[in-house]
Amino acid sequence: MLDGSVMWIWMLERSSGGSPAAIAARARKHGVRTVILKAADAGSEWKQYSPALISELKRRGLNVCGYHFVYGRIPVKEAKISARIARRGDCLLIDAEGQYEGRYVAAQTYIKELRKRIGADYPVGLAPFPYVHFHGRFPYSVFLGPGGAQFNLPQMYWADIGTTVDQVFDTTYTHQRIYKRQVYPLGQAYYSPPSKQLRRFRALAEAYGATGVSWWSWQAATPANFEAIGAPPEPVGSSFRQKDRFPVLARNSRSDMVVWAQQHLVAAGAALKVDGILSPATEAAISAFQTQNGLAATGKLDAATWRKLLDRDPAAVQWTKEPGFVRPRSARLAEVPAPAEVSRPGR
Repeated sequence: MLDGSVMWIWMLERSSGGSPAAIAARARKHGVRTVILKAADAGSEWKQYSPALISELKRRGLNVCGYHFVYGRIPVKEAKISARIARRGDCLLIDAEGQYEGRYVAAQTYIKELRKRIGADYPVGLAPFPYVHFHGRFPYSVFLGPGGAQFNLPQMYWADIGTTVDQVFDTTYTHQRIYKRQVYPLGQAYYSPPSKQLRRFRALAEAYGATGVSWWSWQAATPANFEAIGAPPEPVGSSFRQKDRFPVLARNSRSDMVVWAQQHLVAAGAALKVDGILSPATEAAISAFQTQNGLAATGKLDAATWRKLLDRDPAAVQWTKEPGFVRPRSARLAEVPAPAEVSRPGR
């Protein structure tokens, strides 16, 4: 469903005038196979994601999915709304951002209620922050963990983040790959990035093994952006070398990446509290795991250790309170906010 070229639609009336015929015609011209329309915001459903519109777009050859911007304050209600969205279209996209940082209990409540209503196999994607190390309190391990979203669409808005297309791929994949979900890069088609950057994004997505790319957003994309999205793919270049890197974590690291590592250590037999803190006990568990697997017992999570850990499924966690590393919102961990949080037009 997310293979090929995909476009996100925030406000329907500002996207080719909201005309199904015009949307379908432009999609055909530029090779867009799927559209993802905003269907709800927290507890409010949007009328634009109507059965009539969905039926008309599908009749004209498009796959249609809905996305729900969720906040975590009313997770059961949000899950019920997400389930209604899922029943109308071909897939569901969860847009979870800063509002969900530090909300592990709410995230698990939402995911469990959602899966209870739509089943374990219905296709669900998550569109999270791309830089995991900037957002250590975000519950990636819940949204992308067992029973969560099968697909990962990190918001790789290179121009807003203030970096290059090559760097946004390297940094995003270094951290996102640990969650073992198929990545469909979400690129920037707003604020008129040069066409060569969009073409580079497409080339790198293919080089990194992605089978589809999506773009934010239809209403903001210029004609030149659409041309770049639909142009024949370009070679990545003979000088390109993908960096197969993993995050390195050591004592006193505190983040969701530590949560994820602890879940895998428990699955490997460690008697360990999953709290997101790389404490001396966690360090000892890492060292023991390394010894058992023929690795140098450094107590650090490095690439070789991650690869061995990720060979197994993570142990399940029942979150009844927030993990130990999560501080009250008034005393948040020091984080470097990506500019995309505040400058992306819409959500």
